[in-house]
Parts: sequence; structure tokens; C-alpha cells
Amino acid sequence: MATPSHDWGSLSQISGIRVGHMTDAEALTGCTVVLTEGGSVAAACVMGGAPATLGTDALRPLQNNEELHAVLLAGGSAFGLAAAAGVMRFLEERDVGVRTRGGRVPIVAGAAIYDLAVGHGRVRSTETWGYEAAVAATDGPFGRGNVGAGTGATTGKWRGGVPLRGGLGTAALCLAGGITVAALVVVNAIGDAVNPATGRFYATDGGFHHSALPTIEDWSAGCGFVRPWEARDGGAFNTTIGVVATNARLTKAQVARVAQMAHLGLARSLRPVHTSGDGDTLFALSVGGKQRRDLGAAIHGVYADVIGSAAADVVALAVLDAMLMAESIPGYPSVREHWGLTAEVVLPQ
Repeated sequence: MATPSHDWGSLSQISGIRVGHMTDAEALTGCTVVLTEGGSVAAACVMGGAPATLGTDALRPLQNNEELHAVLLAGGSAFGLAAAAGVMRFLEERDVGVRTRGGRVPIVAGAAIYDLAVGHGRVRSTETWGYEAAVAATDGPFGRGNVGAGTGATTGKWRGGVPLRGGLGTAALCLAGGITVAALVVVNAIGDAVNPATGRFYATDGGFHHSALPTIEDWSAGCGFVRPWEARDGGAFNTTIGVVATNARLTKAQVARVAQMAHLGLARSLRPVHTSGDGDTLFALSVGGKQRRDLGAAIHGVYADVIGSAAADVVALAVLDAMLMAESIPGYPSVREHWGLTAEVVLPQ
């Protein structure tokens, strides 16, 4: 794991949130658990065309469920969602969950990335891994870069991209009135975080006019969107997933709006994004219930918009953090090795 030279905040700054990892550095996969044992109002927004998710239906605004106790982010594609059983076991042992006649039922949602082709594809996140990640959860600093669900993350797998190591990153912003908005993102995109034409991060320099996306002529000529060997093997499978959270008190509908707006952070920092080969999914959590009592009823109507805008910003920062904290592996160098990018160059303190 890279030694951080920057501090853009952390998801664990939100009181009531703990983060833990289980990492298999040899198999290049793992899982990450975000615990909200006191409960959170939650929503999910799936924008990619190939998601591997768990429990997202229950988070829709019209569903009865009003409480979430953990989010699992896993490697291993759909296989990795099995780790959620371990998270549920951990919570059940601590009497955390929705009260029912038959006992408490922990509510756990999750999403997984496709990393099976990077390391040992037969090694995937398991129930035991989910339990161990939950046991390891902390409300203090946690690992970033190639840990947990970010262990096997990679980027730049489309036809015109530059293959680079992805990873797990985090960031936070403090707003007026004691409101904090934070994010944790696992960057495993088919697209690039760095513009291949300029060597600069999309999140900070934009530069979309320099991009070399395939033209209609390329498509009609059969060049396709992914590299030939990926198409031959069934296509490029990817997915960027994450969690945004705030200590602001929000309704379920407002949290759903925040989850939707948070995806703008991915759109700013990855290109292409939300493709049919990505399962891009973000969860949004309202934890702790801090309320701005000085706001009038009319202003409360746009409260979620302010938090959603901040969520997009911290998601973009978390993408940068993930890329800068990543370490090189064969075939996927880090941005520091390939482009010479550092936090000081990207966003001077």
C-alpha cells in the first residue's frame, strides 16, 4: 500500500460509521464493509449496465424499509456477494437489526466489482471474509489503495485506454452548520481516470475535447469498444462502486437524490463511465441525524441538493485518492509510475 502524502478526509469522519477490510494480496481480491450499527437512512443508485448488487430494491424510496446496518463492497463479481452473510452474522451476534417476532434481522446491502481476471479468479470473497472485515472495522483511519474491495481494481480497459491500477479511495468535506459529507469509492472502471491524450486527471483538468473515444465509423468497421482479446473472452467487465454518507438528517427520498447526484462525481472523473460493461453503483447514507434547525421549510426543500452537490465533489476526490494510493502490478502500473502523478501535482495542499 502506498504511503499517503495527502489527507482529503475520510468516510470514517462521519460519526456512527466504521470501515473494515479483508484483503488477499496474493489472490488480488478482497472485501470492504461499511458498518452503521446504529442504523442509517439509505438509498442506492445503479447507473452501470452490468451490476452485481444485493438488497438495493429495499432501499427504494417507496419501500417500507427505513434502516440499513451495513454496506458490503466486494471483489469476486457476483460470487463475492456471499460475504454479506458474514456481515449479517457479525451484526446478529451484536443484536443489531430490525426487530421481528423471530429476532433481529440485520439489513445489509452490497455491490461487487469484477476482478476475476486480475488475480486468482477462483478465490473470491466469502462469508468468512465478510465476518473478518466487519470484525476489523474501525472508526479511525483505514487502509486505502489496494486493500479490501480495491485489491484487484484496475482501470483503462477500453480500446483507447491506458491500463492502470485502480483501488479504494476516500474523501470528506465539511459544510456550514457542522454538516459533513464523505465518500469511499472502489475504482474499477472500463474507462480511464487519466486522459490518455494529456496525462492529466479528468477530475481536475477535464480535457474531454482531447479524448479519443471510438467514432461511429470505428463501430461500423467492427473495431468495437474493447480490445480484441477482451471481446473474444466475453467482453470487459468492470464496475466502480462506493458509499457516500452524511451526518445530516435526510428523508429516504432525499437520500435517494443524494445517491443520484453523487454519480456526477464519477462522470467528472472517469471516461467513459456508466457503460454496458460497468455496474457502477453508489450507496448513500444519512447517519446520526444532525439537523439544521435554522433553515426554513422552503430551504429544506433544497437541503438535499446542497449535500448531493458536495457528494459529487467527494466522490471525485475519492477517485483521485484511490488512483494515487494504488501500487503497480504486472500489466497495470500505478499513475505515479506511468504518468508521474502525485497528490502535490494534482491538488497542491
